[in-house]
Amino acid sequence: MIRRDFIRKAGIATGGLILNSQVLNAMAFDLNSEKIKIAIIGCGDRGRGLASVLRSMNDKFEVKSLCDVLDFRLKDAAKPFAGSTIKQLKDYRRILDDREIKAVIIATPLNLHFQIAKDALLAGKHVYLEKTMTYNASEALELAKISRSRPNQILQIGHQYRSTPLYYKVKEMIDKGYLGKVTQIDCRWDRNHSWRRPVPDASLERQINWRMYREYSGGLPAELLSHQIDFINWAFDTHPEEVLASGGIDFYKDGRETFDNVQAILRYKTAGMIGNFGATCSNAHEGYSFSLKGSKGTVSLLIDTGVFYPEKSVKEELETVDGVTGATKIQWNKDGGIPILKEPMKNGSWYALDAFHNSISTGTKPDSDVVTGAKTAFTVHLINQALFSNSIQTWQSSFDSV
Repeated sequence: MIRRDFIRKAGIATGGLILNSQVLNAMAFDLNSEKIKIAIIGCGDRGRGLASVLRSMNDKFEVKSLCDVLDFRLKDAAKPFAGSTIKQLKDYRRILDDREIKAVIIATPLNLHFQIAKDALLAGKHVYLEKTMTYNASEALELAKISRSRPNQILQIGHQYRSTPLYYKVKEMIDKGYLGKVTQIDCRWDRNHSWRRPVPDASLERQINWRMYREYSGGLPAELLSHQIDFINWAFDTHPEEVLASGGIDFYKDGRETFDNVQAILRYKTAGMIGNFGATCSNAHEGYSFSLKGSKGTVSLLIDTGVFYPEKSVKEELETVDGVTGATKIQWNKDGGIPILKEPMKNGSWYALDAFHNSISTGTKPDSDVVTGAKTAFTVHLINQALFSNSIQTWQSSFDSV
């Protein structure tokens, strides 16, 4: 690959890599499009975070109702809407009965995702369902079946990397071969925090700290690593055929059931790749890291920034002065890499909700839909099966039915 082709096709020097029509449509504002009346089911940290994003998009969405089973959560979520007529409800079925509401966001504990999403679809609502899509594989299969029977309704899964400009560019770099043959993927999402929320009443422990308990939660694989897992499935149009995993409650001896330290190895046999996905709750040094290693270069990603590190031979090509085309000079960073995106990004949830609005307005399928969401839910399910059974798990033929 010669330098001028790399620059012309990848657009890395100017940050102008061509995005596909799906993301361009999703990112485009149509000021005349309908403002969608929406409700939020689940007002914990994630639900309140999405409510904040929706308030910044008041030309596109109007939040009409909030729902949570905990009174103090409802009260906290409603505070920023002071002076409005927003409804505060404890039973989500009242939202589904409200014909004025066209769409719902579901940001509840994972074990409730399936039933509420199913009921919302059957009630005729468009659904934005937080990741991971479902608690287990069987629920993912059934939700996919229900969604297919309702083709006029949008079901978008909250894997927001499928909506952000940075990750779109990385996917296009992969598609166009700029990384060469990718064989290794290294991902971490670490923190030095117990993940535990304060509990005002001991009787609410399992409701508030549901992520700690296997009855409700998929643990670190579902809550954190699913984002990176989903991106690999999407970027390479693949899924792992074999899953190995190990973990334990190695630091926080506080009665939790989900592991605070996990490592999974995903073998993508068909794609010829190995993915290493790890998370711990007792060390934050690396924080979020995501590296894709190919024969021509490495992409190193954070949530909102990324750098391409070409291999030596490719770097030498790129450093050759191109006097014929007068191509834009590549801007190297101090580590010898090329920034993938120059312009600052918005919050990733903004892009995802903008895509949701676009899909509803135009009737187009979102990039993060029930099929892609199911594929990631299957992968998370296999990781947890491997973690708790100390066994190698394999992709099931039934998973391909979605």
